[in-house]
Amino acid sequence: MIKKVNAVIFDLGGVLIDWKPEYLYQKIFTSEEEMNYFLSSVCTPEWNEEQDAGRTLAEGTALLVKEFPHYEKEIRAYYDRWEEMLGGVIEDTERILRTLKEKDHLSLYALTNWSAETIPIAIKKFELFQWFDGIVVSGKEKMRKPFPGFYQLILSRYNLLPAETLFIDDNLRNVRGAEAVGLQAIHFKSPGQLEQVLQAAYAL
Repeated sequence: MIKKVNAVIFDLGGVLIDWKPEYLYQKIFTSEEEMNYFLSSVCTPEWNEEQDAGRTLAEGTALLVKEFPHYEKEIRAYYDRWEEMLGGVIEDTERILRTLKEKDHLSLYALTNWSAETIPIAIKKFELFQWFDGIVVSGKEKMRKPFPGFYQLILSRYNLLPAETLFIDDNLRNVRGAEAVGLQAIHFKSPGQLEQVLQAAYAL
């Protein structure tokens, strides 16, 4: 059961912002099977996480081009056309964020695994970035979820007490990481599910 909190930390991609590499690669590949192979075996989530953790886009791209030269064009498209992976704001979660923003006793933060080189594109594109009292980006800090130090960084930077802070993320691995450092946490599955949990806890 969630106890009263003074701060809420949101993940961004998959919770507030609809980001999927498929939005780009369905334009590049004619076969869904080949697209799925490419995103699971070439430009993998694990490879992308290294850029989220601070490796430069140029270095990450060069490593893959060397390993998969026959996919050079498709690999380079990952960051050259990265903005095409953004599907937009998840409106129902944005509405929840706006509701929380109106509550004087709550401060709002974002803790995101995101490349330092691509997040400026999203900040420019989406107004909701301006609603946070603080944003901590993995690519800038050169650490990421689910490692304890990344959660501890946002807690110490903004003087947050773990037991009085709620963390929301769509990745269960990241939720478990948050709980391990004492944060209250919700595994986000849908805006409706999140709203139900918050209403039960806070009568929102």
